[in-house]
Parts: sequence; C-alpha cells; structure tokens
Amino acid sequence: MRIAVALTHRNFRLLWLGALTSSIGTWMQKIAQAWLIVTMTGSASAFYIGLDSFVGELPILLFTLIGGVVADRRDRRHMMLTSQVTQMTVAFILAALVYTESIQIWMILGLSFISGCAQAFGGPAYQSLIPTLVSKDHLPNAIALNSIQFNLARVIGPIVAGTALATVGMVACFGLNGISFLFVIAAILALRNIHVPPAATTNMMEQMKDGLRYVRNSRNLMSVTALGFIGAFLGLPLLTFLPVITKDVFQQDVGFYSWLMTCSGAGAVTGALIVAWIGKHKHIGRMLLVCLGLFGFAMAAFSLSRTPMLSAAILFIAGALLVMCFSLTTSLTQLLAPAELRGRVVSIYMVAFRGGSPLGGLASGWLVTQVGSAPTVLMVNGLVLASVATFFLIRGHGLKDI
Repeated sequence: MRIAVALTHRNFRLLWLGALTSSIGTWMQKIAQAWLIVTMTGSASAFYIGLDSFVGELPILLFTLIGGVVADRRDRRHMMLTSQVTQMTVAFILAALVYTESIQIWMILGLSFISGCAQAFGGPAYQSLIPTLVSKDHLPNAIALNSIQFNLARVIGPIVAGTALATVGMVACFGLNGISFLFVIAAILALRNIHVPPAATTNMMEQMKDGLRYVRNSRNLMSVTALGFIGAFLGLPLLTFLPVITKDVFQQDVGFYSWLMTCSGAGAVTGALIVAWIGKHKHIGRMLLVCLGLFGFAMAAFSLSRTPMLSAAILFIAGALLVMCFSLTTSLTQLLAPAELRGRVVSIYMVAFRGGSPLGGLASGWLVTQVGSAPTVLMVNGLVLASVATFFLIRGHGLKDI
C-alpha cells in the first residue's frame, strides 16, 4: 500500500508502534500540564505557559548540536534509550508531586528543562536513525508516517487526557505517560541489524564544525533551516495559546480545550496522510512554500473567529497545513544531508525548528501581556508567516525548484 509502504520494513514498524504509544502519553501530559499551569497562575497563565515552553525547549538550543555529533559517533539506540528512561522518570516525579499536593510552578519548569535535555540528545539519534531503517525511496513516506503517529497521538491523547482529568485527575495523565515510555523502550531493544556509525577519527569539535560548514555552504539547506525556525517561531503559538483562548475568548473549560486540540490533531493526521501519499515529489520545495503561506492565512482566520464550530473547522485546516509544512521541511533536510553528516545536519535543523518554538512562545506570550489579546498576536504572526512564504515564492532562492 503506497500510503504506508515504509511500514513493510520491520525495524521501522517496531519503532513506529512504540513511538505511537509513547506519543499518546506525551500528549496526555501536555494537556494536563498546560491546564495545571493555567489553574495555578491565573491571569499570568499566558506568560507562564510561554515560559514553560521556553524552558522545556531551551536545551534544544544548548545541546542538540552536541547530540548530533554524538549521534554520528555512537550507537544511536543507546542514546535513545537514555533519553526515554530520563523522560519516563520525569513523568513519574511529576505525578508524585501532584499526588502529594507539593507541586509548585518552579518544579514544573525544572522538570520541563530536564525532559528537554533528554530530548536534545534523543532527538538527533532518532531522526538520524530513521533513514537507516528504510530505503531512500521510502524515506519521505517514513517521515510522513512518523508525523502521522505523532499526530494520531495528538488526536487520541487529548481525548484520553480529557477523560482522565474529568474522572481520576492529573496524576493519572502524568502516570500513564510514564508507563507509555516502556513501549518505545521495548521497541528500541527489539531492533535488529542496526547500522552503527564507524569509530570517529576526529574530535567532536571538528566534527561539529564540519556539519556547520556543510549547512552554511548549502543554500537550500540554509533556506530549509530558516523556514523551519520561522514556521515554529510564528506558527506554533497557535497551539501554545489554545488554553488561553479557551478560557479568555470562549469562557470554556478543559473539555473544550481538549476538543480544540483533537480537531487540530485530526487535521494534522490528514495533512500527514496527504504527504505520505504524495511521497517523493519533484516539487517538494514549492509545495512547502504554498502550504506555509496558506497556514499563515489560516492562523489569521482563526484569530478572527468567535464561533466555536468555525474555530474548530479552521483549526482542523491549520493543523493539516502545519504538519504538511514540517513534514516537508524534515524530508528536505534528510534528503539533502549526506549519510556521514546526517546526525549533524539533522541536529542543526532541529536547533532551528525546536528552538523556534520556545522563543516564539516566549515572545508571543510577552506580546500578549503587552497588547492584552492572544488573538491579536496570532493574527500578526499569521500574516507575517504568509508574507515570508510569498517572499520565498517570488524571489525563488532555488528552494521552490527542488
């Protein structure tokens, strides 16, 4: 079946199923943690949600380049196992703190930072391992399927989280997330015949410089990396501020927030399925820029809506466009990176993409406190994003011809 051809590879199939289970738990925790912050901080919730996003993603800026170098020097499975165990421990600690009613905002921020550190090393290892699990022709499909599992979790996770929050409380969300990591750990341990990078002959600093030099000298990789950062910086606040919009614009509770997240996740799955069906297309760059522009306009439309059903419909479309953009940028990065530099090239892209999210969340959160309106900030972000995509389409830059 064309839309799921990468799942015919055993190792990729195992890792995909394990990651799906773990991602469901992670999204449960995201929902519960965001709502916990809203209930703890009141009128300052927009700032603290942005701050939590920033603190959780800050290690991506600090350590992912190092993680990329290590991924080109060591067995990537060992890095992934260490990352998963660390994140599992964080989830269980958070559950215990909420259960004992000793949780404080600084503890949430500190645990987010630790989890981010684990992801800074596990992320490059995971992303650079995927191309070794499938053939090159099936790589765009594998990346799209990876987006599908993540966004399927974004549909299932909020539904389960909403049910758990309403019945057994936040502790269950955090505890179930901890348990979910056991599935991806088992999948990693079951992988067979995995390529291990050869022993390095140069030191880590020289290898890091080689990766940075290669990306700097590649105009297309520079463009993809820049668009990854801009898309995350301006676009992801749409999801970050959904709890604020739920409470301040629609005056609704966590059930409505979970429903909005589910609509966004359903759209994201649809977008990922479209990318998976398209596969390796000769105009990926042009498709990326068109999707990015349309996503910017969808953000602006969402900011204007005050009707729940219309907002949900727009969020579905925005979710589809968002995941199409990021699936296409990831595919381009993987396809443009040579095998011996893949860990480092991917880590540079991840610094841009994952770093753009906390910086954008922090900047947009601060702007909300200044202008007093989250929808206004989302409107500005969306229009700027659409302008950037239009600029790249008009000026060319070679990216649209890939």
